[in-house]
Amino acid sequence: MKHSIVLLPGDGIGPEIVAQARGVLEAVASRFGHDFSFSSHRIGGIAIDETGDPLPAETVDACRSASAILLGAVGGPRWDDPSAKTRPEAGLLRIRKELGLFANLRPIKLFDELADASPLRADIVQGTDILFFRELTGGVYFGESGSSGEGEDETAFQSMTYSRREIKRIVRMAATAARERSNRLTSVDKANVLEPSRLWRRVAAEVMTEEFPDVQYDVVLVDAMAMHLINRPADFDVVVTGNLFGDILTDEASMLPGSLGMLPSASLGESGPGLYEPIHGSAPDIAGKGIANPLATILAAAMMLRHSLSLHAEADAIETAVAGVLADGLRTADLARGDSEAISCEAMGAAVVKKIAG
Repeated sequence: MKHSIVLLPGDGIGPEIVAQARGVLEAVASRFGHDFSFSSHRIGGIAIDETGDPLPAETVDACRSASAILLGAVGGPRWDDPSAKTRPEAGLLRIRKELGLFANLRPIKLFDELADASPLRADIVQGTDILFFRELTGGVYFGESGSSGEGEDETAFQSMTYSRREIKRIVRMAATAARERSNRLTSVDKANVLEPSRLWRRVAAEVMTEEFPDVQYDVVLVDAMAMHLINRPADFDVVVTGNLFGDILTDEASMLPGSLGMLPSASLGESGPGLYEPIHGSAPDIAGKGIANPLATILAAAMMLRHSLSLHAEADAIETAVAGVLADGLRTADLARGDSEAISCEAMGAAVVKKIAG
């Protein structure tokens, strides 16, 4: 099969980890007889430096015509001035909006080989396998915003807004996924305080009652969910929530497996290419040192094969290879414990490639 893949390395460690994921995809293409073509484009801070725009038009055009998109990371202290005209993260928000990527899938799965890396006791995290569906193009991040006044009277606001259509489509996608897993769906909101959450709860209940009566469904307030993720994470299967809550909860949950460097994500729409990325940031403090963990980006490439290219056996091959290198005891610096030796970003990528090649 022929597929065009756009690479958006971005900032910080982005170019290092994307390079390793590309090598893994090339190994998959070789083993399974596919033809993957790659093109790299700018996004984030580097795009600001070179074009003045965190998302140049040529990047958007390339993404629209691609089979799928693999992103590294954006941002860093160089572009953190709050008074700046634009920031790297604006490019990420815009590409999601431009491509209609309303659903962010974040799997939180514990590799048995890394049970000792979790900050929680093994008996608590054992069996954790949660698939989060975060609504990605609505809510407070895209609400009306502004400021007024001066001095002590300076005031800023940003509104949280959701429509029935936005809620229905993300709940439907999450419920469909639940049917393919353990048939359990949890919706997270703040309906005891927020009006948009009250609409979310009503609409989600309608969708589940009318379209998915066979799926076991429950509702949890976001503050309670934050506690449950720490004391009983294995009790949850598929979780759906809004943009702000999903951002916070999945970053919290990302520590359950022990490192942000292990967790991929997918951003999907109703049609067109999906965007795949690790959930961690650009880690500018370790950029260029060759010590970043590429496994989250490699696992994001597996999600890309499965969700955008329908190459399920190939996705399985990547995930099996990742489990294999971990079973062999290979660890990057973020995963190494005690006196265990840490290997480089490039060495970890090469080890995964070797497993795939057989």
